[in-house]
Amino acid sequence: MIKKLLFVLISVTIVISAETNAGLKQACQDDNATACYLYALPMVTGENEKIQDIKEKGIAYMRQACVLDEYRACDVLGENYFSDQRYRAAIPYLDHSCDRGIKTACMAMGTIYRDGHDTRIDDAKSKEYYEKACMLKSADACYNVAIIYRAGLGAVKNRTSEKSYYKKACDIGLEAGCERYTELDNEDRNIETGMWASIKNWF
Repeated sequence: MIKKLLFVLISVTIVISAETNAGLKQACQDDNATACYLYALPMVTGENEKIQDIKEKGIAYMRQACVLDEYRACDVLGENYFSDQRYRAAIPYLDHSCDRGIKTACMAMGTIYRDGHDTRIDDAKSKEYYEKACMLKSADACYNVAIIYRAGLGAVKNRTSEKSYYKKACDIGLEAGCERYTELDNEDRNIETGMWASIKNWF
């Protein structure tokens, strides 16, 4: 009896889902941006993301939603193009997403300019995007800015700024940021750490 009931419930769910999808598809054809986004979303996420034909179909609907000013669709396009290493296609979407405060988009843009993906390496731009991502609480971005100040790439070498960004990374929860901040802070206070400090403590 229970199995029969479950079968009925599953069947009803499938029918409702199919009707919902059909409704979304029709609304999308009528230029409803949100419908296009919702219809496309299952095609570009989860298991469907691994099936190229389905994913490409979903991307086409996402593109339509983005053109119709559904910004969530634009965000998805940027993320997908970046993960597929189609950096030139990703840049305009990621840039707009970053402007609207999407942390991962700012982080991706920083990486694109740092590594020169489909564009020339631009350390100053990389720093600008990583700083934005850091302000949006990306610990990795804060750590990357610290490294920029340490190396003097895209910014003048500045130990104080380097240390402050390690602290930001630490405060957000990145252990490597805490470790590096502690090292610099101990140096500033003339506190010896590391192997030699351990050896001295033996005596």
